[in-house]
Amino acid sequence: MLIIGNKYKFIELEKEKLKKYNLTFIKVDDKLVDNLEKHIKQNKFEIIVLNTDKKFSNKDVEYLTELQLKIHNSTFKIITIEHFLEEYLGKVYIPKDNSDISFLDNIRPFSKWQYIQKRIIDFSIAIPLGIVTIPIMLYSAYRIKKESPDGDVFFKQKRVGLNGKEFECIKFRSMVPDAEKGKPQFASEDDPRIFKWGAFMRKTRIDELPQIWNVLKGEMHMIGPRPERKYWVDKFKKTIPFYDERHLIKPGITGWAQVNYPYGDGEEDAYQKLMYDLYYIKNWSLSLEIKTIFKTAMVMIGRKGL
Repeated sequence: MLIIGNKYKFIELEKEKLKKYNLTFIKVDDKLVDNLEKHIKQNKFEIIVLNTDKKFSNKDVEYLTELQLKIHNSTFKIITIEHFLEEYLGKVYIPKDNSDISFLDNIRPFSKWQYIQKRIIDFSIAIPLGIVTIPIMLYSAYRIKKESPDGDVFFKQKRVGLNGKEFECIKFRSMVPDAEKGKPQFASEDDPRIFKWGAFMRKTRIDELPQIWNVLKGEMHMIGPRPERKYWVDKFKKTIPFYDERHLIKPGITGWAQVNYPYGDGEEDAYQKLMYDLYYIKNWSLSLEIKTIFKTAMVMIGRKGL
């Protein structure tokens, strides 16, 4: 796989995922044409990714077309970075400078039929899951009181949901009481405010189980963008283009971003997760829902951060 240009900067997590494609990066310069042919001939790339803002002239397009015919019988394909991210990494490209808003195509609220399907899935999972995990939830309540006796078992907090409206989200408490001391802050890996059982719950997503009640009440789905606090939503809306698009649907206990990206603690992580959230909204289907559920189960069983 040959990546031309640096319009989108791949993070290490993505480079790791794409290693099987024999990743090579080249710069966009005056010798691009010569470099391109040389690289393709030497490495027999099957995918050429145009990761550049360069405006291709008619001559450039003609050259690329001829190259496909000229080199090993057109066995390589040329793809833009926007299509590449969706097809190979399951995320929507969002330019930080608002230079292109074509990514908004087909990002819209669920149709009535999609919503009905979502609610059927919600109840089909939430009710059995709630019954089956009663022993786990009772044991979690016991461990929380044992390891952090001064606080409540449950942690309730206002979060932003559908259409930007707030609701009270419930979780098992995983941090010491008054962990934030009046100032909102992200939890980080190996956060000293998190007690031992709390860390286990966060890694396995057990702390999210009480949100089954939010699902049954109709405030959340089982699968969807994770709900954020208004403080962070207001902050990210100022710096991340179209951050509010994630509120076109109800939030979820787990989501496509949660099974593809680790815990985040800042603006760049929120930007990365938004690309996954918008992919989920844009490409929602029963198969994507099932895939997210399966990957969530793998996270819980494997205790992985992704």
